[in-house]
Order: sequence, then C-alpha cells, then structure tokens
Amino acid sequence: MRRSLLGLAVGLAVAATGMTPAFADEFTVADIEVEGLQRVSAGTVFSAFPVNIGEQMDETELADAIKSLFRTGLFTDIEASRDSGILILTVRERPSITSIEIEGNKNIETDMLMDALAGAGLQEGQVFRRATLERLELEILRSYIGQGRYNARVKATAEVLPRNRVAIRLDINEGTVAAIQHINLVGNRDFSDEQLRDLFELRTSSWWNSLTNSDKYARERLGGDLETLRSFYLDRGYLDFNVESSQVSISPDKRQVFIAIALDEGPQYTISEIRLRGNLIIDEEELRELIPVDEGDVFSRARMTAISETLAFRLGKEGYAFASVNAVPEPGEGNTAAVTFFVEPGKRAYVRRINFDGNVSTRDDVLRQEMTQMEGGIASSDRIEFSKSRLERLGFFKSVNVDTLPVPGTDDLVDVNYSVEEQPTGSLSASVGFSQDSGIILGANVSENNFFGTGKRVSFGVNVSDSVKSANISYMDPYYTVDGVSRGFSVFARKTDYQEEDITSYLLDEYGGRLTFGYPTDSITRLNFGLGYTLSKVKGGVFTSQEVSDFIDEEGDSFNNYFLFGSWRRSTLNRGVLPSDGYSHSLSLDVAVPGSDLTFYKVSHKTDFYFPLTDTNRWVLRTRTDIGYGDGYGSRSIMPFYEHFYAGGYGSVRGYQANSLGRRATNAVNDFSDPDPFGGNLLTEGSLELIFPTPFAGDSRSMRTAFFLDAGQVFDTDRGFHPSTDEVRLSAGVGFQWITAVGPLAFSLAKPLNDKPGDDTQIFQFSLGQTF
Repeated sequence: MRRSLLGLAVGLAVAATGMTPAFADEFTVADIEVEGLQRVSAGTVFSAFPVNIGEQMDETELADAIKSLFRTGLFTDIEASRDSGILILTVRERPSITSIEIEGNKNIETDMLMDALAGAGLQEGQVFRRATLERLELEILRSYIGQGRYNARVKATAEVLPRNRVAIRLDINEGTVAAIQHINLVGNRDFSDEQLRDLFELRTSSWWNSLTNSDKYARERLGGDLETLRSFYLDRGYLDFNVESSQVSISPDKRQVFIAIALDEGPQYTISEIRLRGNLIIDEEELRELIPVDEGDVFSRARMTAISETLAFRLGKEGYAFASVNAVPEPGEGNTAAVTFFVEPGKRAYVRRINFDGNVSTRDDVLRQEMTQMEGGIASSDRIEFSKSRLERLGFFKSVNVDTLPVPGTDDLVDVNYSVEEQPTGSLSASVGFSQDSGIILGANVSENNFFGTGKRVSFGVNVSDSVKSANISYMDPYYTVDGVSRGFSVFARKTDYQEEDITSYLLDEYGGRLTFGYPTDSITRLNFGLGYTLSKVKGGVFTSQEVSDFIDEEGDSFNNYFLFGSWRRSTLNRGVLPSDGYSHSLSLDVAVPGSDLTFYKVSHKTDFYFPLTDTNRWVLRTRTDIGYGDGYGSRSIMPFYEHFYAGGYGSVRGYQANSLGRRATNAVNDFSDPDPFGGNLLTEGSLELIFPTPFAGDSRSMRTAFFLDAGQVFDTDRGFHPSTDEVRLSAGVGFQWITAVGPLAFSLAKPLNDKPGDDTQIFQFSLGQTF
C-alpha cells in the first residue's frame, strides 16, 4: 500500500529547522520510481537525486535529497511516497517556453533583447521561471531609463498553453527621451558657464539640438561630459579640481530633465621643477630635450601624458618595448607643482615572430621585404613603426595597423603583428570606354601594381581611339636584388593624331623601349637610371602649323634617338595612394645622347607636401609644384616640338581644357580656324589644396575631397614666350578622388579665375585610371 512520506513543503521545513519529523522511521530503498515526467528524462532525475537503491534512509535524509532535486529548477512540486520498499517520486515539471515575442522596441534591437533573455535562461525550449521574467522585465526598463526614457513601460506576459507550455510576450512602450531644459553650473569662477557648456555633448533643448538629439538625456553621456570637464581643468593646471555633485531632476510628466553640477575649481598650478627618476638607460640630457616644458609653465595633464609617451617611445627605440613612464605632479607652496617622470624601462625585448594578417592577395614575402625590424633582433619601436610606414607607402593597402604583444610565459620576447586591409592596386579599361579628351576608346588596358600579389608592377594593353592607337608592355620588379635594387623594362608602339587631342595638327608614330634600374641610397631616398631607344616619325596633318612644317623641312621626318635618363626621389609620404602626411621631392633628367638624330634634354622637378591640420589627419593642407624645362644642345638649338610640355586639364590646371594653355601655333596658309595649342619647353605649375573629410563617407582612406587653387602655364622660350606672372592662369574649385575596383576615379568642378579671350575653359573634368 502506497504511503505518503514527504512533500516539498515538509521537506523545506525539515531542512530549515533541522528537526526530525515524528514519522522519521527508517526504511531500505528497494527501488525508485518517478511519476509525472513529460520532457525531463528519468536519467536527469536520478543523476540529481542523491539516493541509491539498497540505501537505508529516514525522512530527514529524504528531505535533503528532495531539496537537491528541487535545486535543478526543473520542477514546481515534488512529492515522495513509498509502496513497501519502493520509493515513488511524483513531480510536476515547470512549463517549457514554446515561443518568445517582442513588440514595440526600436532603440534596443530585438537580437540584443533575445540575447539578454537567453542569458537569463529564457529561451525557446527551456523551462519557464516567472521570477526570472519579472527580474528581466525590470532590467530592460532600467536600460531604457539609462537612455533617458523615463516614461518607458515594459509588460511581460506568459500565456499558458496545453501540454504544460507557455508563450512569452514582451510589450514595450519605449516612450520618449527626456529633453534637457537646463544645465546649471555652480562654483566655476575662472571659466564662464558658456565656455564649459560648449565642452558638453549634452545640450539644452532647442529646435536644432532636438534635430540632432543632443538635447536628449542619457546617463552615459553625462558621465562622459563630466570626464571631459575634468580633463579640461586638469589640462589647464587645476590639479585640485573636483566635481562635488551632479544632480538630475525630472519633471512630473517625465519629459524634461534639469541638470545641476557643483564644481570646485581650486587654484591653477604652475610647474616649479622637472625631475627624472628611475633607471634612465639613456643620458638624462637627451631625455630632457624631449620635454618641451619649462619651469613657470602652466601644468597640463595632456602635455605630461604626451611627454610620457614620447619618452617611452624613445626607450622603445633601444629595445625596451615594455618601458613605462609616468608623470606625477607634487603640489607645493604658492600653487606650484614639481613634476617627476618615473622611468621604468623593464627588460630589453626581442622579436620572436613578425606576423601578417589580412593580406589575402599579397604574399607574405612582399611584406617582409619592407621590414626594417628583423625577427630575432632587438624590438625597436622606431623600426616597427617605420616598417608600418613602408607598408602604407606601397599603395596596396587601405589601412595598416601594428600590435606588439608579449609572448606568454616570457618577459623579454614579443610578437609583432601587422594587420592590413587591401585595396585595388590596378586599373582596368574595358573593351569599350570613353575619355573626356580622346573620345571613344576601344581596346583593353590592364595596369597592376601588385601583380598576382608579388609586388611587381605589370601593365599591358592595346587601345584604339580617335587620337591614339597604341600597344605597350611594361614590367618592374622593385626587389630585383635583396638589397632593394629594382629592374624594369618597357616596350611600346604608338600612333598619335594630335589634331584629335586639340593640339596643333600633326601625326606622330613612335616605337621604342626602355631598361631601368633603381637603387635605394637610404630608407626614403632612391636613385633611378637607365637607357632607352625611340624611333619617331612625324607627318603633317590636314592643316599643319607653320612651326611643324618648318621643323620637318629642316630636320626631316624620321628620328632615331638614344636616351640616358636618371632620377632622384625622396619621399616620406605616409601612404602610397592618397597620402595625408609627409612629402615627396623628385628630380629627373632625360638626355638624347650624341649619336642620336636629335640631341636634346628634359629636366623636371616635382614636390608634393602634406601638412596635417588635425591629429586624425582628416583635415590636411597640400601643396604641389611641377617645373619642367627642355632644350637642345650641341648642334641643335631647340628641343623637338613633339617633346613639348603641355598644361591644363585634370592633374595640371583644372578648369582649363587639357593641353590648352600656352602660346598657340601659327596657322598654315588658308587655315582660318582658331590656332591650336603648341606647348612649350618650360612648364610651371603649382597647386594648393585643403583636404577635408568626404561628407557621409566616414573616415574612409579610399576617398578624398578637397578645395583647391591651381596655377600654371607653359612657355615657349624658343619663340619668345618668356615667363611672366601676367600669363599664369589660376583656377579654384572642389575635387573628389576615389579608389574604385576598376581603378582611380577623380573629378573636379573648377572656375577659371583669370582666363583671357581665346582660352579653352572646362568647368567639369574627370579622370579614370590616372594615378593620383
């Protein structure tokens, strides 16, 4: 006959009081049976129920066993009975969650709420605990209150379904964010309320602030503003500054917030003494040169932090990768403070491995060729950062980041991890294209600066347009030797009808090739030199200018020229494409050597400077100059006209048509059209740009927008057109550049500022495939 032994309530009372029940007779468990199971397996019950068959137990021990089973949280009720020696457990399972539905949420994503529910054990298929749901309801409400939504409402319901199931529903009314009506500052003497409020991200309510949501209160934003306030005072020498209290009050309708902040500014401190303490490693005088503050200067925590980082970086150059430098101010008499820099170099660190991540297309060995920091060598912060700069200058990557991480279990080894994000490194012209200057283009042209990820530069193509029919192949290996000596060659064939390029009418056929070598003289300077050959054939057009006709009559129409050329380039640009810091300086010379049909030379000098205006390099001032000169030598008094420089167009003086500047050619007899540009032997160009963040594009390194002022002109000194500031053309406008999947894209809107009658102007200009 079944006898009831102990229910859950009795078991809890026994466990709580420690009393032995009146029916605490012992019995031997011959078997255990479980009744009432639906989803929970018997094995789960037996594993949580600490009673084995054959054990002898009394009612107190049974109460403890039931309590252990109840801790699993799977049951709402457990009753024990026995039939002779058989122990029978009758259980009532908690309901399972069959579905969860959330309605009304917009500012907190459903996935985030589902993750929070799952973390609390409320998930489809899991057992349902009402207490957990109520607690989570409160936490969600607190999250909305933290956003300033004081009138938010969260209602959780659990609908009971057949077969011991429940469906959970969360109905959320997010309400509105309380708007800040007033920010009251108390205790500030040296700075006005307006100065301090301007530091805040939070603003008082107005139509504009309502539009930008800056007047919506949030606890986290207030905390950030208070930290900004502390930094403001500490950076101006107020070492004793303290926010004594910040109180937030809410209107009865919970739609308005009033903030009161009590401040204690304290006195302003100046620096009385600069001290260096600790294991300095480097000569103290050298370290003091890196501290650009003097006694009597106002103390600034920001400057002290920057100096500490500079000193730590200097120690890092010597291999002390874990060097720590802390600036500690010690207030003294008369509102002065002595600043002590405590230097702890730690152990000198060595590089175990250099790792690369993100280079999907580019091979590791290409990146390793740019490393000045070697594996196994002393970990120099200077070399690690310079290696990063060299990777950025390749132009293969949109971004490059480096982390120096200690090797676990050691105190003198680090791994250097470079992570890169690749970007398009070439340009591709489809079989049908269009150029603003050359019209319809048929053909294919592929240029790749990172050929199959090898770092080699390869280009080849065939093009047919209104003005040019060409074929070319070029190749450059920047690491022909392990010392960084480069080698390249190019072969080309080109037929050009310059009348279609809006230049004086003549035809030019050229065939030739070049062999080039480059040699690095230091980490940022490179010499290039080589030789080449060009066969040039000139033919007059329909209305050939008088200058071209005279040249052909005097010199002939076919020329074999042999070239020697060299160049010097020094660059500290931080990136190979769209740089934002550093400079590039280059000088080049091409000479048609004696033995050529024509002897002449061309020399060019180019500069490109970038001056960051902000720490993030998002606002940058750029200056660019390009000066070229050419002339004949020996028995030749002038350079060939087909080697002239031209100016105007994108990449030159925007706002004027390509190649249109300079003195015009002399029309042939019976040619009554406007004279065409003829170019010249002297080129002068310059540009000033203000680079600013591209609207709606974020901090993208593949896009650039700039206001510009261009100036330039081409002069022909052989015909008496000598340099004159009156002849220099100016333009201003805005330009946009973008690294796309098929090559660099750029366009500009420019307004000529001093164009003269006869100038060919062009407000909108674009370029696809031209390297910036």
